[in-house]
Amino acid sequence: MPSPESFYQEYPCSYNFPLNCDRPFQTAQQIKGAKFCLECGFLATLPQEAEIKGSQGTYQIGSFSGVRGLGRLYSGIQLKDKQPVIIKEYLLPNRSFNENETLKRKETFKRVGGVTLADSRIQNFRLVETKEAIADDKGERCYLITKGIDSSQTLSKYIIEKGAMTPVQVREVLNQALQTLQFLHTQKLRFPSNQIQLGLTHGNINLDSTLIKVEGHQKFSIYFCDLAIWENLFIPPIIPQPTPARPEQDLQSLGMVAFYLWVGRTTNLSSNQPLDPRDNQQWPDTDNHLKQFIYRLIGLETPFASAEAAREALLQLPKEEAANHSVPSSGSEIIEKRLPMPLILLLGILALLLVSTGIWYFILRNSSTVTSNKLIEWSRLVRNFSEVPNVPSGNFTYTGEKDSTWSYILTQPVDDSRLADFLAKPKADATAIYNYKSVLSADVNNQIQSIAEVETGKKDFAITSLENKITSQLKKEQIAYDGLIVFVAFNKRDSNLANTLGGQISLEQLRQIYTGKITNWQQINSKLPNPLEIKPFAPTEPEAIAKFQEIVLKNDPQDKALFAAKVTKLDTTKTQNQIRSETLEGRTTGIISFGIISKTWKQCSGYPLAIANGNKPASQPLFQKRDRRSINPSDDLCKHDDYYVDVTTFQSYPLGYPIFVVYPQDSNRLSGGSTFAQMLTTRQGQCLLSKVGLVALQPMPDDINSYACKSVP
Repeated sequence: MPSPESFYQEYPCSYNFPLNCDRPFQTAQQIKGAKFCLECGFLATLPQEAEIKGSQGTYQIGSFSGVRGLGRLYSGIQLKDKQPVIIKEYLLPNRSFNENETLKRKETFKRVGGVTLADSRIQNFRLVETKEAIADDKGERCYLITKGIDSSQTLSKYIIEKGAMTPVQVREVLNQALQTLQFLHTQKLRFPSNQIQLGLTHGNINLDSTLIKVEGHQKFSIYFCDLAIWENLFIPPIIPQPTPARPEQDLQSLGMVAFYLWVGRTTNLSSNQPLDPRDNQQWPDTDNHLKQFIYRLIGLETPFASAEAAREALLQLPKEEAANHSVPSSGSEIIEKRLPMPLILLLGILALLLVSTGIWYFILRNSSTVTSNKLIEWSRLVRNFSEVPNVPSGNFTYTGEKDSTWSYILTQPVDDSRLADFLAKPKADATAIYNYKSVLSADVNNQIQSIAEVETGKKDFAITSLENKITSQLKKEQIAYDGLIVFVAFNKRDSNLANTLGGQISLEQLRQIYTGKITNWQQINSKLPNPLEIKPFAPTEPEAIAKFQEIVLKNDPQDKALFAAKVTKLDTTKTQNQIRSETLEGRTTGIISFGIISKTWKQCSGYPLAIANGNKPASQPLFQKRDRRSINPSDDLCKHDDYYVDVTTFQSYPLGYPIFVVYPQDSNRLSGGSTFAQMLTTRQGQCLLSKVGLVALQPMPDDINSYACKSVP
């Protein structure tokens, strides 16, 4: 299939990839009922609670969950029985498809979108179950309603998170996938139009169209989705259309998937080009029999006649252990017996060293694969400030709230200077100077002054996290994430509150604590030996309080009033000092507080609690560096260099939120804000922001003092 990055070039997307751009989603969030991206006119994402009517029922949109293949994914429910579904939205934008092409593809989609067994048997052959295919009669969208597979993810995401698979795991992927292909290629199948066909080629097997559901220790199931017969309908006509695939092409594609899983990536790290299986150096050397089998699948050696023949050959392969160890001959046994004892001892030591080295190699190789994938994405960013083009000349004055995160981090030291000094003139050879002047809103509960300053032309742009205050007159560019850390007293030497809580707390428990409905820690955990009064504190930054009230209290007026009446406001550093003082005096303190990351993550008076949201597992974005795992109450947090914020985890952290550069829509005003945002999203900019306590937009080297950050001037 052609790369989706080349699609929809008729739309002037900033990222040159409208399908995967976040602007259509942002437009839908900002403007109720918006159907098109404000920036380029591409189709906006569907709003929450939108309803889609089909012949089998009505489905309601839950939340947008990203892009897979040629469509956008949403969680949802079937309203009749409240059963969860996955909704894949396919697009036929009118600048890419004319009216006649759109009509033909919609009709075909309704006829072929999904397959079942012709004899109506219910049999799990690991194809994602399709409920129905729906075409919007008047719009430019089609929808495939499928049954969700709990806790599944694409193989592409799996290797990014987990790294390379072992040979045993690759064999199991092949076993299940070949069994499914054998079924798909040979059974009588029925389409939604009731047409029956003997055998069907998948035609679109890749890391994104194959799902993995991990079911337990070393156990998983593989599922296929996104068959070419309906997926390819949404390739714009200006793009060369794929020819119908043949069964042998499914085997070749599966062979490439197995190759990528075993290597743990899809690109050559040195050239950034796609991996070539013909390059012997790219292959692991842990299972030669598996390697030869994949060679045949791909077609580099005698290909298999069918999926059935391939699976039979796979099941007859020698086990991995037998493949890598030859049986000693009687002659070698005689020689071994005649060796003098010291030489035997020496050989034993050498063998032990080799085995140990091999074990460490595989541990390091698997753990470093994720880092390699991060570095590939990281390397695609513009390198540094000096490489940002078209920086306008002039003195630009920008603003933010006086006690905001941005005002604070500008004062923080970074590389023997202050962040404010770095950003005053970020591009040495340009005549652009950026001066920061903070403002203070008259109403602390309605912080709009910084945004109003931009709207009225008093300031060129602003930096804020209060997304709901940004008006339609302004554009916004996300530059980083900020977030709130909730902490309680922490004393590693003895039993402490953090330990008793299991290192976590839920949003609902926080709401009840900060509105006075829960007043004693025994109400949360009865295992506490003695009653312990809860003392809720809040920081002094109005922006942080506003985000807490938005996320935890849902901006409920009554809860906000109770919060104001019952919570003590104190600077985060002073709260930490009070916790430390009470602990040193031997008192058990029930203080709980929260604060912005930059004021809370490099301290060890308070333990940063993981946050649970509803039925979802608690999220702890702070990771222990040595073991690459989330921290727990047994870790020594006083070693500040031992832990870091994990960007991937933070993107789903309940108390995280984006920070934006906000500037005028008016094209007659100089684009100082736009280019400032571009500089902050370079590698150099992201490194600088990470060093002062913000979170990068995408995974970067775990160590922000590493070569990848130091190598940008």
